[in-house]
Amino acid sequence: MSHFIDRRLNGKHKSAVNRQRFIRRYKDQLKRSVAEAVNQRSITNVDSGERVGIPARDIAEPVFQHGPGGTRELVHPGNTDFLAGDRLRRPEGGGQGSGQGRAGKGGRGEDDFVFELSREEFMDLLFEDLALPNLVRNQLMGATEFKTVRAGYSTEGSPSNIDVVRSLKGAIARRTALGASARARIRELEDEIEALLAEGASDEDARIREGREEIDRLRTRLAALPFIDTFDLRYQSFTRLPEPTSKAVMLCIMDVSGSMDQARKNLAKRFFILLYLFLQRNYDQIDLVFIRHHTIAQEVDEEEFFYSRETGGTVVSSALELADEIVRERYDPAIWNVYAAQASDGDNWDSDSVICRDLLIERLLPLMRYYAYIEITPRQHQSLWYAYREVQEASTHFAMQEIAGAEDIYPVFRELFKRQEVS
Repeated sequence: MSHFIDRRLNGKHKSAVNRQRFIRRYKDQLKRSVAEAVNQRSITNVDSGERVGIPARDIAEPVFQHGPGGTRELVHPGNTDFLAGDRLRRPEGGGQGSGQGRAGKGGRGEDDFVFELSREEFMDLLFEDLALPNLVRNQLMGATEFKTVRAGYSTEGSPSNIDVVRSLKGAIARRTALGASARARIRELEDEIEALLAEGASDEDARIREGREEIDRLRTRLAALPFIDTFDLRYQSFTRLPEPTSKAVMLCIMDVSGSMDQARKNLAKRFFILLYLFLQRNYDQIDLVFIRHHTIAQEVDEEEFFYSRETGGTVVSSALELADEIVRERYDPAIWNVYAAQASDGDNWDSDSVICRDLLIERLLPLMRYYAYIEITPRQHQSLWYAYREVQEASTHFAMQEIAGAEDIYPVFRELFKRQEVS
């Protein structure tokens, strides 16, 4: 048996296969670490890589050892320090065993294994098994996505697209067709010569000699037929067909009223940043519409949405009215998959909460694939929450969750956008 040892140094990215195997094997531990990292990070660096510690006990490999075997007789010596029933004190410094964390004096410990996730690996684990609910491929007119499909064979094309088998079949068919009459004539002449010889004619007979000369000419003609000709070449032909695309728009609606203090605004921003990263990473054709509201609602750009300090009173229906106008003017539901995510502390006028309920049920939700509402409040729910409860009971594509602190953001986000099983 031969053993080969590869001592070549790994170049850049040469260990990618082993790295992916490690990530698959310890995915549960890595995903827990990713979830914890998201809760602890600031808004500005939520999408960077991460150093993940995996407890040594989780990466220990099982081993087989030879047991003592057989029958043995052992005599264990006694001791002069303890009597039956004595309680043994724990050795100082943690003893000589393998432990977790930092070892004490005279003891021995074992550190966690530290694995550094790249930004791409971190994002893959962060958004694994998530998808926009009810997404439909519903646009064909003006589609920019094309699928390359086979379109038969052509007599011209790139040499790399030559279909060898098809070309050889064509060559065989051509030689068969062009040589058919010559081969038939050869068979006739051979039969005539055989009949003349059977009747007693000699090889010097003029008819036999002429017949053999004609056979030689016909065989020379057959041999002159080229094995393959440019006429025989066939090339695989391809064409690009437009296919339906999954165009989608996400309306991001954030409450920036006076009741939303800085802590609540930061929680809302963390949720929307997660949503923004998820959409930008997973979907090529996605529009994002940012709406901020207090007593009035405004469509703003990304920068103003996340960093503007403007504030005021609270009229939630103003944001829903603006969202309805934007969808009807710019995003035809027959072409676009329309989604919305709203974050608020739930503080609203009681009469306006009823208006919000009616706006959602009668005007917005019939245009949308999915609407997600998160309420950021550790206090008792107010009128908007109960009005939205009625919306949830009336619609199957409306979801609502509450967030009390940073530790709730990622679990709530995964719950709202978890991949649905196709029934």
